[in-house]
Amino acid sequence: MKAVTKTQFKIGQKDLYIGKVRDVYNIDDRYLVMVVSDRISAFDVVLPKGIPYKGQVLNQIAGKFLDATADIVPNWKIISPDPMVTIGHKCEPYKVEMVIRGYLTGHAWRQYKAGIRILCGVVMPEGLKENQKFPEPIITPTTKASAGHDEDISKEEIISKGIVSKIEYEQLENYTRKLYQRGTEIADKMGLILVDTKYEFGNKDGKIYLIDEIHTPDSSRYFYKEGYQERLEKGQEQKQLSKEFVRKWLIENNFQGKEGQSIPEMSDSFVNEISERYIELYESITGDTFTKGDSDGILDRMEGNIKKAVQNIL
Repeated sequence: MKAVTKTQFKIGQKDLYIGKVRDVYNIDDRYLVMVVSDRISAFDVVLPKGIPYKGQVLNQIAGKFLDATADIVPNWKIISPDPMVTIGHKCEPYKVEMVIRGYLTGHAWRQYKAGIRILCGVVMPEGLKENQKFPEPIITPTTKASAGHDEDISKEEIISKGIVSKIEYEQLENYTRKLYQRGTEIADKMGLILVDTKYEFGNKDGKIYLIDEIHTPDSSRYFYKEGYQERLEKGQEQKQLSKEFVRKWLIENNFQGKEGQSIPEMSDSFVNEISERYIELYESITGDTFTKGDSDGILDRMEGNIKKAVQNIL
């Protein structure tokens, strides 16, 4: 199957927003049609090749977890009319991403290794190893950049700068902790550890909604529970399901999204490896067998499914 890296549907949209991974169609300023493409990004840069089935994996995992957490916080989803598409409520996004970390890894570890002990205003204890569990999960928000890199920011800065009010921000924190706890419990049943993740929220008619994706390999990191403690004690890398291996591959090939750096060539075998890892995560976290979407006339199929769903909603 060829990767879907671009859509240009005519579905009566008011406008179209093309993000790093998603194409978002605005319908009448009331609904959003989110097409999850097969594009892949790392270090806030879209890589040159798409990953077959990645969009379907992300869309279907997110849909499953939105349904599984709807009792905690209302979410934007109305219907998923196609394996790569979700349609839902248009909300005004809060300009922060709520990142929650249960373990010292990824960006937090890179900061810690450099001697930094305060991340987004949160003090990290001394003497921790890479991938070690924090005494309590920490929330390390980032600004939601419209272009370029998201930036670390503290709770105090968010409130003092008026990005989010104190009352609303504390509610976002409350939702974030509850969502992470639910995700952790579901992952545990599947033999996985939900290491860290991020949530995005929006507001519609004065009500907070969970928006975008949740608990996918683009927004989350998972370790396998079996062997975790042994690997930690031996200082070995954890067996994980996430996009971190793509980031590490890029770092090894001298790319971190910095000025003057060139994206390394992605071989077909590496693209296939990424695709297989996404499918592996889908099956590992959901317990379901992944059914690959029909690749014949995929864009026509998607557009037809979207038009029917939009007509029914309107």
